[in-house]
Amino acid sequence: MSTDQQLAVAEVPAPRAESTPPRRDFLAKAFGVTALLTAAGSAFGLLRDLLLARYFGANQGTDAFLVAWTVPETAAPLLIEDAMAFLMVPAFSLALVLREERPEGPDPVRQLVRATLPWLLLSLCSLSAAVAVGAPHLVGFLAPGLADPELAVTCTRITALTILPFGVAGYLGSALRAHHSFTAPAGIYVAYNLAILGVLLTGHTVWGVKSAAIGVATGSVLMAAVLIGPFLKKLRGAKRRKSRRGAAGLVLIPLAILPVAGFTLTRQSQVFIERHLGSGLPPGTISHLNYAAKVSQLAMTAAILICTVTFPIVARALAAGDLRAARDRVEKDIGQATALVLVGTAFMMACAPSVVALLFERGAFTAHDTAATAAVIRVYSFGLPAQALIGVMVRPYFSVRPVVRRADEDPASFRVTRQDWYPVGAMALGLVVTVAVGLAATPRYGGLGLAAGNAAGITTTAALLMRGLLLRGIALRMPKVISGQARLLAAALVAAALGWGIDGLLRDPLLATLLGGLTVLTVFAALAAVLGAPEVRAPLLAVSKALQPSPAEGKPHGR
Repeated sequence: MSTDQQLAVAEVPAPRAESTPPRRDFLAKAFGVTALLTAAGSAFGLLRDLLLARYFGANQGTDAFLVAWTVPETAAPLLIEDAMAFLMVPAFSLALVLREERPEGPDPVRQLVRATLPWLLLSLCSLSAAVAVGAPHLVGFLAPGLADPELAVTCTRITALTILPFGVAGYLGSALRAHHSFTAPAGIYVAYNLAILGVLLTGHTVWGVKSAAIGVATGSVLMAAVLIGPFLKKLRGAKRRKSRRGAAGLVLIPLAILPVAGFTLTRQSQVFIERHLGSGLPPGTISHLNYAAKVSQLAMTAAILICTVTFPIVARALAAGDLRAARDRVEKDIGQATALVLVGTAFMMACAPSVVALLFERGAFTAHDTAATAAVIRVYSFGLPAQALIGVMVRPYFSVRPVVRRADEDPASFRVTRQDWYPVGAMALGLVVTVAVGLAATPRYGGLGLAAGNAAGITTTAALLMRGLLLRGIALRMPKVISGQARLLAAALVAAALGWGIDGLLRDPLLATLLGGLTVLTVFAALAAVLGAPEVRAPLLAVSKALQPSPAEGKPHGR
């Protein structure tokens, strides 16, 4: 059978069970709660970065800490945001589908916890100890040209403690999201960043930049603590089930973990490449890249929130065999995520100097640091839409074949295949592009060359993953997807150009940021609506309808 025939068959599947679409009010409330708490966590994270810039500036001390921060920066995507979610949200979703299909017998959710949690804790403890012991070698590999490697080694050993609580937080958060419980998982970064802020404020004069590493370790423990209570409540809240002999449950597929972990580590390798190449550049370059990445990724926050909320919906549909519902949801996610990230990208492209000056230019952070960071932000911004698309597309890709299977299904059909490794290959090719562009551009352009390599590599990966979804059986309607992307991109380009002009006319950073941002938002919304982008037209029509008086309000009152 040809690929086209396979896709045609996948277009109209024969589902095992009909997936029930969630109510719109549920999605709206889940997104609202998640957005509010994530925004709070991001605000505290931004304040954390402001304190780092104020207390320590951009020098060899902050470079040493940021090399150590590679550990939690790698562990967080692997154990909280990406790999753990890719593995456990589909697994818990399948367990919940089994619970609904088979009301008798052992609870599949409890079976899943017993099968996965013990080995996870053992693995996390071993990994944390290995990172702490191997810290000197890790620092030497990541940043061989670092001015203060001993400080980096000390900070790395402290941050190695984050691996265990990060993993626990990721596991518990995935279970809660699969149960459509979003409040506690969304609040973990509030607890994390509050702990870092507390330690920074009280300990920066005593421990110096090491206070940031201690705060990171403390915050990771609070992240896990926030989730334990809600998780146990969900586990205890399951109804007692009558036992039935021969009841089929879930079987773990250990090898299915490898492609997911490989993709996440390969994706995070872009940070390793930047730190490695940046360590040989003038002191402060790594710090400029770090601050630029933190500010740039604020534009992606809302876009990632969309797929965070809808991921359990897609996973539940795929667990029930409903490929059409999963495809429709993924197409909506692609459009909505692209709209949000493009308006943020246009703002960053237009107003980067004003934003950086407003946020960071005080204390040890100089005007030179502002100019260097703003320039990197503008280059980074070219890759932001691709990063958002990868976040949307890789979740359903891994959900098609979760890390567990039904015990009554043929084990031979769940062997790890080349197709399971496709995202790793796509990311590896993107890394080749990143390295090639970085090596070619860094000698002349410094940090800007590294940022350009990042943007080029991640865009390559996004294009390959879109093709991968088709091969996986999620038959996206490509003409519809591409035309939608083109409309939004056109609106963003015009908005960025006009906002750039406004930002260049004003010297006050606050005024330039406000007027430039208002210009970008207004132009983007108006032009995208005129071009027929449904992701923009629908919200505008909803707001317009909400502002119109009701018929009862429009009638004159009788005397």
